[in-house]
Amino acid sequence: MSYGFMGQLLRVDLTNHTITVEEINQTWAKQYLGGTGLATKYFYEEVPSGIDPLGPENKLIFMTGPLTGTASASASRYSVVAKSPQTNLWGQANSGGSFGPVLKKSGYDGIIFEGVSPTPVALQIIDGKAELLDASHLWGKTVPDTEDALQDSISQKLTVAAIGQAGENLVTYAAIMNNKHRAAGRCGLGAVMGSKKLKAIACVGSQPVQLADKKGFHDAATKQFDLIDESMLKVGFDAFGTNMVADFVHVRGGYPTMNWQQGVFDGIDDVNAQAIMDTVFVEGTRCFACPITCGRGTEIKEGKWKGDKGEGPEYESTNTLGSMCGVSDINAITKSNYLCNEYGLDTISTGATIAFAMECFEKGIITKEQTDGLEITFGDGDMVVALVKKIAIREGIGDLLAKGTKAVAEKLGQGSEKFAMHVKGLELPAYDSRAAKITGLGYVTANRGGDHMTGYIQGPTFMDIPFLIVDDSSIRDPFQANPEEAHVLVDMENALTVLDAFGGCKFMGMLLPADELLDLYVKATGWSTTVEDFRKAGERIYNLTRAACVREGASREDDVLPERLMAQPIPGGPAEGMVNDPEMLELMKDAYYDFRGWDSATGIPTQEKLRELDLEDLIPDLWG
Repeated sequence: MSYGFMGQLLRVDLTNHTITVEEINQTWAKQYLGGTGLATKYFYEEVPSGIDPLGPENKLIFMTGPLTGTASASASRYSVVAKSPQTNLWGQANSGGSFGPVLKKSGYDGIIFEGVSPTPVALQIIDGKAELLDASHLWGKTVPDTEDALQDSISQKLTVAAIGQAGENLVTYAAIMNNKHRAAGRCGLGAVMGSKKLKAIACVGSQPVQLADKKGFHDAATKQFDLIDESMLKVGFDAFGTNMVADFVHVRGGYPTMNWQQGVFDGIDDVNAQAIMDTVFVEGTRCFACPITCGRGTEIKEGKWKGDKGEGPEYESTNTLGSMCGVSDINAITKSNYLCNEYGLDTISTGATIAFAMECFEKGIITKEQTDGLEITFGDGDMVVALVKKIAIREGIGDLLAKGTKAVAEKLGQGSEKFAMHVKGLELPAYDSRAAKITGLGYVTANRGGDHMTGYIQGPTFMDIPFLIVDDSSIRDPFQANPEEAHVLVDMENALTVLDAFGGCKFMGMLLPADELLDLYVKATGWSTTVEDFRKAGERIYNLTRAACVREGASREDDVLPERLMAQPIPGGPAEGMVNDPEMLELMKDAYYDFRGWDSATGIPTQEKLRELDLEDLIPDLWG
């Protein structure tokens, strides 16, 4: 019997419409833990380099972790891995809600989708019984309408992950949505799902997760909940949600505004956590088994969208669809967020791409002829709402913007590359690294591209929040670049990679020390391990994801920030005059590679490091 795991995967051949069940590779499960780690191992072994991300050779892999679906706090997460159409590298997305737990309780730890269906389909799993259903009638529907239509066809309560029109239309930053409002948002994996003509996955699951030590796990989980209840972070998230971050970031002068031209926003008091509480907030929401209500159930209560309801916007969405576009109208921001959820779009990349287009329009690089007469200017919330729809259905200028910031800049040229705010093709989130230098190092070393969740280094920098999951997360002076502190980022990346693999929320890294999380894993699986083993597993997974990118041609040369962050100082506010110095960034990369055991010249894991991590089978791929 497998403890902590259901012990089996579904393999779905979409080309031939066949489904097979196979046992999970127990050796891989021990080495790579589950979730992102296990999904990446299957991806590395089965998906060759050089393929088209939207072609039949790409595989779309959903994977839960050993804690997913258990009674431990925040055990709600699942990961999705495929080659990304945004970066042409290894791509990963992660989501909460209840889809991951229900998928697992339906009898499977994960699903591997192969090939391309000739017609739209949906996968339905009811307590172990899996079948492909015709989804032609669902094609063209929004995410909520898709979920409702699937639910209308069956009496049992379904939990659904689906794509909207953005995924169908292969927008490169399309998201996979679950529970209508939760997003596996980054890397454009919704487009991969759309390319396979897979509209949705609908699950019914009532099978319990078997635990090696049921009583011991219950006791450990109870202790975990008690520790969380004592935390002031819980108080803050319950009261204000993730938007409580806005004032922390703004007071440091690192709140991206008008496509990163500024670090402070005149309209901050109209879009921060208190503003949301005073306008659109209805109730706090939470994921499966989580004691924290960091989500926001909302409703637009006045104006042209009065009565529209949904969830969010979260912090990143409020910034990227708001101040990054110069918009302070919270109703317009909320409506844009609702539309992103309905169409299935990553809010970060959507807002960032629109902000980039606004600057291009103001500089005359995008013309009225290209926009069909539309004035795409900063501060116009109605225009952001309109562009979200145009991007999703690829109408007019939306067809160009659907390609993402990097591709649009490459097509437009005329110097637009200098203010295209992405790393490796993935648009940057809402923390200006000029105001917290190690954040920039985190952006360039995150394997999936410009990302804040990989190492969550903005926690100890912008928010002064220690991460208990590592021994030391302190950054002495965020305004200063200090190569000696690169080890903090390495430790954070390794530890938080483990949380992705376990199926837990990364917020738990702030709230719980490593030994408490490890105790849950041991009680769940029965596999004896130590904190050192726990961290080594995270390092192993991180090096495997780096190898997956190196195999596609990535190297140190790709670990670079946008030119704006390295050449244009922040013009005002608390971080006035701050910039990412190119030479210092290179020194920080040197230190980071040294701490990682990677070759300094190339950024590739050394043969010695690969052997140390039992990854010697990767040596021929990386070193010939």
